[in-house]
Amino acid sequence: MKNFTTVLKIAPAFLLASTVMHAQTKDTLSKEKKIDEVVLIGYGKQKKTDLTGSISSVTAKDFNGGAATADQLIVGKTPGVQITGNSGAPGSGSTIRVRGGSSFINNDPLIVIDGVPIDFNSLSGATNPLSLINPNDIETFDILKDASSAAIYGNRASNGVILITTKKGTAGKFKVNFNTNFSVSTKMGNVDVLDADQFRNFVNTYGTGAQKSYLGTADTNWQDKIYQQAWGTDNNVAFSGGVKGLPYRVSLGYNEQNGIVRTNEFRRTSLGLNFSPKFFDNHLTVNGNFKGTFSENRFPDAGAIGASIYFDPTQPVYSGNSKYGGYYEWLDPANTATGLNVNGTRNPLGLLYGKRDISSVFRIIPSLQLDYKFHFLPDLRLNITGSYDYAKSDGSVNTYKEYAQGIGTLGSYRSYSQEIKSKLFEAYLNYVKKINAINTTVDIIGGYSYQDTRSITPEAPTYYGNGQKTDFSTAGDTQRTLLSFYARGIFTIANKYVINGSIRRDGSSTFWNGADKSQLWGNFPAVSVAWKLNEESFLKNISAINSLKIRAGWGKTGQQETGNFYPAFGSYSYSNSSTAQYQFGNNFYTLLRPDVYNPNLVWETTTTKNLGLDFAILNNRISGSIDYFDKRSENLIAKVPTWAGDLSNFNIKNVGIIANKGFEANLNLVPVKNESLTWDVNLNATRFNPRVTSLSQYVDSSYKIQVGTLTGINNYIQAITVGQPLNAFYVYQQVYDSNGKPLEGVYVDRNGDGKSTEDDKYFYKSPNPDVILGFSTKVSLKKWEFSTSLRAVLGNYVYNNSASNSSIANIQANNFLSNTNSSVLTTQFAATQLFSDMFIEDASFLRMDNFSIAYNAGEFMGKGTNLRVNAMAQNVFVITKYKGIDPEVFGGIDNGFYQRPKVYSVGFNFQF
Repeated sequence: MKNFTTVLKIAPAFLLASTVMHAQTKDTLSKEKKIDEVVLIGYGKQKKTDLTGSISSVTAKDFNGGAATADQLIVGKTPGVQITGNSGAPGSGSTIRVRGGSSFINNDPLIVIDGVPIDFNSLSGATNPLSLINPNDIETFDILKDASSAAIYGNRASNGVILITTKKGTAGKFKVNFNTNFSVSTKMGNVDVLDADQFRNFVNTYGTGAQKSYLGTADTNWQDKIYQQAWGTDNNVAFSGGVKGLPYRVSLGYNEQNGIVRTNEFRRTSLGLNFSPKFFDNHLTVNGNFKGTFSENRFPDAGAIGASIYFDPTQPVYSGNSKYGGYYEWLDPANTATGLNVNGTRNPLGLLYGKRDISSVFRIIPSLQLDYKFHFLPDLRLNITGSYDYAKSDGSVNTYKEYAQGIGTLGSYRSYSQEIKSKLFEAYLNYVKKINAINTTVDIIGGYSYQDTRSITPEAPTYYGNGQKTDFSTAGDTQRTLLSFYARGIFTIANKYVINGSIRRDGSSTFWNGADKSQLWGNFPAVSVAWKLNEESFLKNISAINSLKIRAGWGKTGQQETGNFYPAFGSYSYSNSSTAQYQFGNNFYTLLRPDVYNPNLVWETTTTKNLGLDFAILNNRISGSIDYFDKRSENLIAKVPTWAGDLSNFNIKNVGIIANKGFEANLNLVPVKNESLTWDVNLNATRFNPRVTSLSQYVDSSYKIQVGTLTGINNYIQAITVGQPLNAFYVYQQVYDSNGKPLEGVYVDRNGDGKSTEDDKYFYKSPNPDVILGFSTKVSLKKWEFSTSLRAVLGNYVYNNSASNSSIANIQANNFLSNTNSSVLTTQFAATQLFSDMFIEDASFLRMDNFSIAYNAGEFMGKGTNLRVNAMAQNVFVITKYKGIDPEVFGGIDNGFYQRPKVYSVGFNFQF
């Protein structure tokens, strides 16, 4: 596409300038009652004007429309939070990063739903744990971004904390809300490979006589063959009201979506129940919640997308006979068993229809919260929460014997299951008192938390139609327990100065080594302050300033995820029964083998400093915040080489330090607000720069942790080392001729030894963006509403693996032809050059995430009813220089992933 970099740079400034110029300085609406916005802070809530930490809040009125999963609701809506879809498959997950990554092993934030920390350990058959939550039941997101606000969650808060609050019932008349949505999804485009005519010319130019003889006469666009227009529907109904002082809300949801890749299906049924009665003259509040979901998936064959890129476009879809399911396949007469060329690319449609990979996932989260204000001391509250999170998955993978992938073994069948059970008990005392003598409000909390999670995975062998069985010893029964004590004090002095201090002490079974209990425990303190300048006498009478506050905070948070439940404890596990058995006589026995462990393993710890400014002026028509942060993560956990004589060549150790500095800015504008027209605008920007500053004493300072796997053995395109950004590309510097054409296999001799060796590689760019920008706007004109959201990600780079795999050697395979990226027509490389920096491409982009139009028809069946109609487009356009389909690739390696669809939908909302 064209280069729109200049547009990206000036667009935010232009929008801001034009908005300010046209902004009204006071409302033409009648004066509205001022309501203080309240934000969740973890084990409590606080007025937004009194916050001392960096917390962003997104409410239902600002959510992105058309979201199929919870994370999609807030994409681009808040600074410091980057959400990247992992796949375009329906129900698939997103990768959420709060202020970038600060760990080698886990950078996912803690998710807390209605006060319950949710365990999102991988569940077999579930593409995305958040897909198990109905986004229509969510009321708000509160995101704790700095350590001073997140430290109250201790050892799980290094990557930020996301507090999700679901919708509650309210006392009053019985209400019904029904929402239905119909959508169609289409692909974004195709990988740029040779079409049939180009491929014939390519083979006729560079191929041998034998290779030319393999050419067919068809003209098949294999990518078009595996993709489809996918229809979907999302239906939700909610009943709310109050019965004799019992506010309640009951919701039912059903979502069904076909994927744009054939055979891909997703269905989710959800049930939500909330009740919140009060007893004993409102001294006791009971909050009961029940969330239940049942989702079903059919997954497409993972190799079909890659096969559609590389399968010969001159061959037909069907062979003309019934063998191999009727699909054309590459044959080898010498293979008397199956007749197939075992090296040949499989027919993409044969892969899709020759396999049935399905799963069902059932999850329930009942919870009960009791909040009691003591009769003899109403300023003191006791809050008790208990919950049980139960998830059960079942799935099966069936490969049919009639198709190419199953014919050799006469088909195969594997069924699997998994259970995850998590129990939570929380109790805390909260004392809130206004002490008039010193004009100070005191808010003190002290509590205890217990959470136990158990994962049970039975054996899941694969059975083959020829009578064989493969057992990969996947059985496991693991458990993790977390005990915590925490305290916090918030002191608001003269409504001008706010001091917040907290500490949490966590003990985790993850670090139990069988002897030293001290390693189980970690302390996570935090302190923050705020100065409300607008309450000072020198500003209080300036009507144009509604709010002006300076914040500063410091805190420590932890990280307990290691990729292993027992990394510090010596244990045994069964060996792989298909490859590692011991023979006694004629019998083979599966053995117990010692697992590698590190008894000295300790927490990752992140120390964060934060400085912020919050403001609101001109009757709150312009408001926003600016934050600067400095994060230092120590004792980073990574899998690194270990000394000779250990139980493995690699072990999990504390090896390094990452420093991450950056800033965030958020700006809200209301340029127009009158009786018939309201215009809201939001702009946000984020910049962060995580760099490795140390890899500790276990490795040399020049040691590189290789990451970014490519096809083949020990092919890594990225590395982590001291002084470089996380996951920077590690490549050769390409040499070009005088005409700008790359010279095959010729690279800059960077170390000057006269040879081209591994030592000539260098670090070049990274997937981490320089700046992330968000823009959203909503215009309400009488009964009409228009809204859109856009994101710009600048300075990120992606490795184009499709282009790097292109060469003349593609047609010189083992008695079959393989298509290639069209870049080969320019490079004319005889062999692939995977490590050339020419395949590291600028992937900066501007994306319109959604555009919607809604019409509020008003009362359609009498008083108290309402009808709202909306039409929406998602993933509307992308402007980029990147040559692949989509520049937004988490991890920075584009190797033919399931592309994000364009989605067009129409919806109806009925209220009774």
